[in-house]
Formats: sequence, C-alpha cells, structure tokens
Amino acid sequence: MKAVMIQKFGGPGGLEVLDLPDPAPAGGQVLIAVEAIGVGGVDAVIRRGALAAYGFQEGHIPGGEVAGTVTAVGDGVARSWLGQRVWAFTGTGGGYVEQAIAPVEEIVPLPANLSAVDAVTLGSSGVVAHFGLSRARFAPGESVLVRGASGSIGITAVQLAARGGAGAVAVTTSSAERGDRLRALGATHVLDRSGAGAADAPAGYDVIIDVVAGADLPSFFDRLNPNGRLVVVGAVAGPPPADFGTKMMAAFQKSMSFATFSAATVPGPDRRAVRTEQFTAASRGELRTVVHELLPLDQAALAHRKMDAGEVFGRIVLAP
Repeated sequence: MKAVMIQKFGGPGGLEVLDLPDPAPAGGQVLIAVEAIGVGGVDAVIRRGALAAYGFQEGHIPGGEVAGTVTAVGDGVARSWLGQRVWAFTGTGGGYVEQAIAPVEEIVPLPANLSAVDAVTLGSSGVVAHFGLSRARFAPGESVLVRGASGSIGITAVQLAARGGAGAVAVTTSSAERGDRLRALGATHVLDRSGAGAADAPAGYDVIIDVVAGADLPSFFDRLNPNGRLVVVGAVAGPPPADFGTKMMAAFQKSMSFATFSAATVPGPDRRAVRTEQFTAASRGELRTVVHELLPLDQAALAHRKMDAGEVFGRIVLAP
C-alpha cells in the first residue's frame, strides 16, 4: 500500500510517499480501506519536529483520522463490522495510508448520506469544539470569542456556540473574506488576529476558545469578563510565554480561569456519543463542514505547504 512518512523533520519536503506492506489487524483492531484522511494542525506540528521530545521520531506516519470501509477484523471483533462505512481515530499517527488500522473502540459508523470527506472534516474537530465549550462551562446567553476560527475546530466551535444560544459569537481571523464566511456560520462579530477591529464587539467575553496559543495568548486575558474562562484547545502558534500566568495574577480580582483541553481526557463512550450525534446532525444539514480542498494522498506535502502558508479555511482532506 502507499503511505506518507516523515522522512526528515522540518518543512513539507520531508514528507515522502512510500510503498509499504499491506497491514493486517491484530486482536481488537479493524482494517479500513481508506476513502478520506483528515489533515490536522497537529500533523504539521509533528512534521516540524516540535514534539520530538514526546517520542515522535523521523519515520513517523502522520494522520489521526480516516474514513472508509472495514475490510477485515482482528480476533475479538464482531464480524458484523465487515463492510460497514466508518470514521476511525488511528491514534497519534498512522492515518496517511491507503489501508489503516484502528482499535474497534475508536470507530464510529457513518450515516448513509454522510460522505467520508465530511466525516474526517468533523470527526476530531467536532469533539474538541464540543468538549472545549463544556470545559469552559459555556451557558446560553454568554458571550464567546473563538480565537483562530478559520480551522475546522474553530468553525465547529462557532456553530456550536451559536446553536447553544450564545449572546454573541466573536471570531478572530485574518481577512474580511474569511470573516464573511464565518458570519454565515453563526459569528456575530469579526475581529483581527489581535482581537481588535469591530467597534460594536463586546468589550469582554465570558468564554474564549483558543486554537492558537503562542506568544500573544496573555493579551487575551484582558478580553475576559469577570469570572471569564479561557480554554486552549490547540497550539498552532506554539506554546505561550513561560510567564503567561502573571497576566492572570495581575487581574486577580477578576477571578478568571485558564484551562487546556485535550480530547484524550474524555472517556471513549462519551467521545463516541458526541461523534454519533454530530455525524447525524451533519447528515441532516444542521451542522456544516467546510472542506478547503480535496487532494490525492501523494500530494500530502502540498497540503502541508498550504497549511504552513496560512491558506486553509476549514480542512484539507487527502484521498488515496
């Protein structure tokens, strides 16, 4: 089978297409004939070598979510899965392949009218957006700011906040055109990347969902209301400054809260329940997916170049 591997950390040119032996599922696993592969921001972070200290090495196959048809099952897996269309979480890698292995507890059946492309656009991002808002204790009527709203996590968070009855849904993004697209998805105020630019925007927010982190994160504490909550669900701009907490301490009397969120901390049954609900909502047109571009698997390096250049609105999907 064809697979894309990180042969050298750094730029997208370090991604290479290789021919590997066809895999076989072990006990508790399924084999999936892949139709669509989600390209995520974490794939680019791993590709750059930024997570090498956490065990990621050159030779890693990136990609964490795929959709396709189950073609084989390992010991202990019900044969009724054979032939089913599923979304699957392959883990911290192993997704940029023609045939993927996934644990049976990490697969979710797809509605008949939901495409594999839409499934990998929503599958991971939807769970992060849902539980990120939950971690922030978001309640109807509250004001929400989604920082870095042009990616699939941010796009889903905007929709969920709007559907959840937010009093305002502000977004930071890089252009007026992207702002218009986010308004069509439920945003009420469009700000620039610094969080400025809309005279009628709320002066402060009850909840900030941050996909960006990076050097500018501390400045967004200034935009929290008293008792406001900022939850970091991604770090596409890297970690914040080591002393970012001093900004919170300087505003001690505002009783602000800061948290990080990873879907890895959510019990598997809860993740599956949310994905099933969101896939159903998407199949009915109640939750929109935004696909920036569909590219062949062997153009994974091009997909990463587009991400590095900041060109992507929504998600790039690879197709074997």
